[in-house]
Amino acid sequence: MKLNEKVAVVTGGARGIGLAIGQGYLAEGAKVVVADIDEASIEDAVERLKREAGDDAERVMGVRLDVCDQASIDSMVKAVVQRFDGIDILVNNAAIFDMAPLLEVSEESFDKQFAVNTKGMFFTLQAVARAMVERDRGGKIINMSSQAGRRGEALASVYCASKAAVISLTQSAGLALIKHGINVNGIAPGVVDTPMWEVVDALFARYENRPLGEKKRLVGEAVPYGRMGRPEDHAGAAVFLASSDSDYVVAQTLNVDGGNWMS
Repeated sequence: MKLNEKVAVVTGGARGIGLAIGQGYLAEGAKVVVADIDEASIEDAVERLKREAGDDAERVMGVRLDVCDQASIDSMVKAVVQRFDGIDILVNNAAIFDMAPLLEVSEESFDKQFAVNTKGMFFTLQAVARAMVERDRGGKIINMSSQAGRRGEALASVYCASKAAVISLTQSAGLALIKHGINVNGIAPGVVDTPMWEVVDALFARYENRPLGEKKRLVGEAVPYGRMGRPEDHAGAAVFLASSDSDYVVAQTLNVDGGNWMS
């Protein structure tokens, strides 16, 4: 097993890509912490992972986390360290999406997207990195960006900018932390069939005057692989970046998008 006895925290880990990564980590022997803002979803995810863990159900932990609240971040780190004696892996997956024509973007929407997608990611990374440095055993940090962070989108300017910032911060953090044996890298998914895409599709329907479901169908057909991504398509890359196989990979963001974007 590639992650045997490693302690992995996955933010936004109760659903979608986060849950799929947690499942992948659990299958590779890790202790998995589902960190999410939605307590009901945490309970459901923890129950599911515990069933999959079978006799090793104690390897699963759930904790409420609001990445916009420093006290919540610090409390999460403290609770995980107390339970499992440290953190080996962090996946910064928590994120939100909004879109609007450029001339209609509100300050509230701008601030909220950057608060979760960028600021929350950075200060969660910082808090966990401090715990890793104090423990002096190295670690792996994986930041979830997006193909939207590789290019602009007319209707998603703020989301694109927030995810581009994730790529940039991944580069800087990677350079800053490798001297401590902490590898910081990222994953940039493409279009992924998760519950969030229902919201995205509805927004496209509104702003592009499309029937519901049409945008989702079109973007799926446009992926070179032939379909939209699925949450589980990202687990392998996340396992690789969390394992010793990626020890010489530093400050990179890996595209996992079916060929949608090449860089």
